[in-house]
Amino acid sequence: METIILNHPLIDHKLTIMRNKETGTKEFRQNLDEIAMLMAYEVTKSLPLQNIEIETPICSMTGKKLVRPIVLVPILRAGLGLVDGFKTMIPTAKVGHIGMSRNEETLQPEEYYAKFPSCLKEADVIVLDPMLATGGSACAAITNIKKRGAKNIKFACLVAAPEGIQVIETEHSDVDLIVGALDEKLNDKGYIVPGLGDAGDRLFGTD
Repeated sequence: METIILNHPLIDHKLTIMRNKETGTKEFRQNLDEIAMLMAYEVTKSLPLQNIEIETPICSMTGKKLVRPIVLVPILRAGLGLVDGFKTMIPTAKVGHIGMSRNEETLQPEEYYAKFPSCLKEADVIVLDPMLATGGSACAAITNIKKRGAKNIKFACLVAAPEGIQVIETEHSDVDLIVGALDEKLNDKGYIVPGLGDAGDRLFGTD
């Protein structure tokens, strides 16, 4: 599969607003919604189509329709910030949820919540999370989604560190990775540099 770094002018512009520490919750959320809509276009452009015969007001024609249903799976909680923008562009998409937290004894990510539509196995699944840092939670989430039968998976994130991308490419080479912006590195605390802080806290106004 492939890794796509979008480097889109509108995404870069809006992301700069989000990165600014003075940007408040409302503006942060609004720009994330708008970026999600832009990303949805890129994430879905390679989805398979099939022919369908229809009648226009003028004549008969062969049109196109998506082969598979689409399921959005935000990784809780920050991933929720991408759902509305994607749903605006794909209103028929169903939404599953998966929550991952770190076990303080093993330091490994563990699933604490999961709920998926019944069509997961035959769907095009788009996993959503604004940040891809170490890649641990994302990899664990994708693994657990695969265990439930998903076969066609894409991972979409706003900002990624090279370390996280490498982990996804190594552990899930069959998953397309679509990234809004590639940042420099992780710091010694595991935060993306320059990043945008804790996306969940900034999205929901928590500390």
